[in-house]
Amino acid sequence: MPNFKTLDDIGDVTGKKVLVRVDLNVPMAGGAVADDTRIRAAMPTIRELSDKGAIVLLLAHFGRPKGAKNPTQSLSLVIDGVADVLGHSVMFIPDCIGEGAKAGVAVLAPGDVAVLENTRFHAGEEKNDPAFADALAEVGDLYVDDAFSAAHRAHGSTEGIAHRLPAYAGRAMEAELNALDAALGNPVHPVAAVVGGAKVSSKIDVLRNLVGRVDHLIIGGGMANTFLAARGVDVGKSLCEHDLVDTANAIFDAADAAGCTIHLPYDVVVAKEFAPNPPTRTVNVHEVAADEMILDVGPAAVEALADVLKNCRTLVWNGPLGAFETPPFDTATVALAKTAAALTREGSLISVAGGGDTVAALNHAGVAGDFTFVSTAGGAFLEWMEGKPLPGVDALKA
Repeated sequence: MPNFKTLDDIGDVTGKKVLVRVDLNVPMAGGAVADDTRIRAAMPTIRELSDKGAIVLLLAHFGRPKGAKNPTQSLSLVIDGVADVLGHSVMFIPDCIGEGAKAGVAVLAPGDVAVLENTRFHAGEEKNDPAFADALAEVGDLYVDDAFSAAHRAHGSTEGIAHRLPAYAGRAMEAELNALDAALGNPVHPVAAVVGGAKVSSKIDVLRNLVGRVDHLIIGGGMANTFLAARGVDVGKSLCEHDLVDTANAIFDAADAAGCTIHLPYDVVVAKEFAPNPPTRTVNVHEVAADEMILDVGPAAVEALADVLKNCRTLVWNGPLGAFETPPFDTATVALAKTAAALTREGSLISVAGGGDTVAALNHAGVAGDFTFVSTAGGAFLEWMEGKPLPGVDALKA
């Protein structure tokens, strides 16, 4: 169990000014919030603190204003979206530090919720400038971090402030950290990892870390082609990083030394063009023609992978097995995701997934709700899979 304080440790917050770091970096369309997933994720923490009589002050960034005020990246644009999800009015305070922020906070009553202006309007935020962190801390009495998606950045509102005020993990952060601990920190073995995606180059550190942590590493997506090429398979016109064959071989060697089994597809779905529903063939990997490209894992391999999952107790998933956004190359991802979901439902598998493509693929398969935990954090989830420290998490440790 990770060692950090949660809202259970916070004590009486009546009338206390609680700065809550949330993720309000939401997609917009026509001046309105187009997807409120991140807002909804913060609601358990916001409601709990508000119900207990805290003055809830939401800190967040919005876009990349590079330390300068920009009206198109003002958090005033998301106020209506936050109020809609919360179910009552939310005040906007036009700065996050200084006298303007303090004056805005001074008129709030216990239970009120306010959004402070974009932290990135100040250059000190991304530089984690001590003076900026001091100024943030002056606005509140306590600090709660509920934005795991920003935890890989050592910024003023994610890391610096946590050293200046009593700091706690919010409910979404707590759930994320507990899930990640169950997946790779202290998992129940055997552990399987599914790693997909287009290129090995973007996941080298992930693969290197995982071979020493998991019992079964299932490699899919375009990156599997590089590993097949390293095993002497002619992958035709498939996406393949031939210059990384030595890297792939080093990962094979590391897996052997660690007792980790790497699973590559032995039958694949190929086509001569990458387009929706082209003529396809399902072939053994050694039968790929020179003018064909591998675009999905074949049914026999998917069945074998399902058997691997049935013998595992923990699963970490990042990236699709095929070009899932283009039918019919979503077939393998959907099939294996449904197997993982069924095993999770029956209680034999703890399943944790994360990354943008992964969330989209699991939603497409209709099983995101059946996984034990699905992280919407992209960069932070990937850095956690790489075994890198996350500054926003480390700052919360007791």
